[in-house]
Amino acid sequence: MFKKILSPVDLAHVDKLNKALAVTGELARTYGAEVCFVGVTGSTPSELARTPEEYRKQLESFAAEQRTTLGVPTSSHAIVSHDPAVQMNQELEDAVTEIGADLVVMATHPPGVSDYFWSGHGAHLAAHSAASVMLIRG
Repeated sequence: MFKKILSPVDLAHVDKLNKALAVTGELARTYGAEVCFVGVTGSTPSELARTPEEYRKQLESFAAEQRTTLGVPTSSHAIVSHDPAVQMNQELEDAVTEIGADLVVMATHPPGVSDYFWSGHGAHLAAHSAASVMLIRG
């Protein structure tokens, strides 16, 4: 049913991804799918990495760790954005197409007041990409 699962990750908040990663791994094992971990970084130094290349290596390392932990084939796809806060939705949407993902599994936060005015990244992907989208709370 699913061949390629895209899993957006924020390497600054890996500690909050446990449930989403577990679900992603279970789905990948069930369907024999590959998981591609996607991360977005800015072109300027950040708390995670001084350069986009350093960030790319961290994301590759994360994907390799998850390959062992989840027991499924993994890859990584780093996106360098000039303005992640503004461009994130479009860049994730483009990544779904570029990677050829047919399922997106991503962590999300409980809905709040701001969600009535601005949709989250998952809602955007569900509305604007051909892939199925599963949002995991907790």
